[in-house]
Amino acid sequence: MMVDPIYIRDCGIVTPIGSGKANVARALFCGSPEGISSQYDLITGGSVPVGAVKDRLPSLSPALLDLDCRNNRLMQVALSEIAPSISEAVSLYGSNRVAVIMGTSTSGIADGEEAYTLYKKEGRWPEAFHYKQQELSGLSAFVSRYFGITGPSYTIATACSSSAKVFASARRLIRAGFVDAAIVGGADTLCHMTMNGFNALEILSPQRCNPFSANRNGITIGEGAAAFLVGRAPSPVELLGVGETSDAYHLTAPDPTGKGAQASMMRALCDAQLEPKDIAYINLHGTASTFNDAMEALAVEAVFGETAVPCGSTKGMTGHMLGATGGCEAAFLWLTMHPNYKSGHLPLHLWDGVTDSSLPKLHFVDLETGLPKKARLAMLSNSFGFGGNNVSLIFGRN
Repeated sequence: MMVDPIYIRDCGIVTPIGSGKANVARALFCGSPEGISSQYDLITGGSVPVGAVKDRLPSLSPALLDLDCRNNRLMQVALSEIAPSISEAVSLYGSNRVAVIMGTSTSGIADGEEAYTLYKKEGRWPEAFHYKQQELSGLSAFVSRYFGITGPSYTIATACSSSAKVFASARRLIRAGFVDAAIVGGADTLCHMTMNGFNALEILSPQRCNPFSANRNGITIGEGAAAFLVGRAPSPVELLGVGETSDAYHLTAPDPTGKGAQASMMRALCDAQLEPKDIAYINLHGTASTFNDAMEALAVEAVFGETAVPCGSTKGMTGHMLGATGGCEAAFLWLTMHPNYKSGHLPLHLWDGVTDSSLPKLHFVDLETGLPKKARLAMLSNSFGFGGNNVSLIFGRN
């Protein structure tokens, strides 16, 4: 069945390896280690490596102060890159014909923590604090108000798959005729609650995370934001396919067989009407936890078999940006495919190079791995969240 193509028309991004498309692209394709550094104030009793955005974040306008939080300031940086494209879409279609769909898991919890600390110490809340700053819906509300959007607006919170699922939701709204375009993306922010929660699960690595290595010993948490304009207007990068599954194997642990992840990739391929051999690169979820990497390697082998498709995890550069990771890593695909940023390279898989012989063999990207020379490029990105919420996206370029 023929359906209208959906295009990723523009992209804005801020991550631990840089702010803005050009800066992020430079760091991404050389495998920059500069995004990870240790912080001493995030977990109880010690320091921990994290992927922190180090750039100064601009303040919000006075009209948006009730939604002022670091999470929304991160998103504002990403939005500022695509503001002209969004303004053009609003002018063309009308503010009620543009949707806003965002993904997050922390929202403004970090600012809520600061506010509660002051309350506990002095018995008063900060004058500028409002509970809306840490509501999950605050992110989409902020984006809608920032651009004066009156179309459908909501936030998806499915842990680490949140800002990957937004693409599926936007496509459904556009194809159903509810809107003509959508602003999608996600943001997440480093905060004490999340950091100490992962520390309680005993899966934080004391060093930079080491995806798929025999020496991997846990994840590194990061923060970031990405924003996109999605619609029918042709542009170089197309949303070819989406696969979504929910295996509900365990509250936090992935299904060790990888069946949910496997089904997610297969559904994305079917949706895109592609075969495994058509995929030029896989952005792995690759958190560097023992169980995630093992199940994902099994799932990739089950889908791609002996196909020597280049693949890698970018989390050694950025850390795991949680609810923002699906969107930010979709932006990495966009940068890899878009002719304005093509470098001839793929995002580097940053690790120690020590292969885990217990895992199926994967073909990790190194400095010698070039962009495959194919007439039509298609690339896949995996995002897997708690509760077995799995999403696979396929982007294409003619």
